[in-house]
Amino acid sequence: MVTAGAEMTTIAIDAMGGDHAPRAEVEGAILAAREFGLHILLVGMEAAIKQELSRHGHRGLPIEIVGATEVITMSDSPSQAFRRKKESSMHVAARLVRDGKAEAMVSAGNTGAAMTVARFVLGTLPSVDRPALAAAFPNMKDRVSVILDVGANVDSKPEQIRQFAVMGEIYFRAIWGVKRPRVALLSIGEEEMKGNELTREASNLLKQSSLNFVGNVEGRDVFRGNVDVIVCDGFIGNVALKISEGLVEHVQGMLKKAIKSSLKSQIGYALSKQAFDDFRKRTDSSETGGAPLLGVRGITIIAHGRSNPNAIKNAIRVAGELCRARVNEKIDQELSAAAVAAQG
Repeated sequence: MVTAGAEMTTIAIDAMGGDHAPRAEVEGAILAAREFGLHILLVGMEAAIKQELSRHGHRGLPIEIVGATEVITMSDSPSQAFRRKKESSMHVAARLVRDGKAEAMVSAGNTGAAMTVARFVLGTLPSVDRPALAAAFPNMKDRVSVILDVGANVDSKPEQIRQFAVMGEIYFRAIWGVKRPRVALLSIGEEEMKGNELTREASNLLKQSSLNFVGNVEGRDVFRGNVDVIVCDGFIGNVALKISEGLVEHVQGMLKKAIKSSLKSQIGYALSKQAFDDFRKRTDSSETGGAPLLGVRGITIIAHGRSNPNAIKNAIRVAGELCRARVNEKIDQELSAAAVAAQG
């Protein structure tokens, strides 16, 4: 057992959640502990985690195992798993955060279950109506744009959309260092009169806020890089996320097939292969570090189920950065101040 120093940030990892668990989680945790100096708690079946740890050099690293006797699978119903599997690795990781033994949790497990566990075990911040899931998209400016909500809420109210915007803006500031991120509302047109009742009312609230709100954007603007934070309800955001993931896979497949079938010279092949590799790297979701569930007490990062060790490492990195930036404190402070101003 390794005892972390008082200055270390402690991250609890659901070591049994992902498609490649616990291999990816253990290897990613080792990489993160070595590179970022974070204290890692690997939560799950002790024997399986120990076996995986034995494959890697981890002596002297601040990594501990915390036992859990159950696993929430990808096929489990989120609500039933929450009620029936109280000793799952996901539950135990969340309780470590709730009880102050860790500052953040990371899971590549069942997304619905992870959101349910985080929301009801940790609870929401006092000033937040509903948590929101934020996803980072690579854009044409060689940067990223953040969209939220991408699935935590199917239906949202205008005030909740405004809260999403505040949370997303603080997240963007913390991770990418932009002092005044540009915030936009996802709609079916740039004109204010377009959209539905939700977008029109949300637009009015965003215009009245202190955010750097630049107006409405359309779906095609997601990847252009002209805005930093894009807000919408979880239904629309999740559709946008899944379409984008599918499009990236489709384009990668088409490029790979074209490279293999049509090139006649070795030079041409090398150039095309380099272009393909550059594209794949720019669209590699493992570099973004998962999606934070903003608005819950304690930092929660939900990684993709197919996460490889690099994705887990970066999810842990983002969790540590959000902890150090005191993102939850800033969210609560700014939303509370806005509520007081609105009442005045």
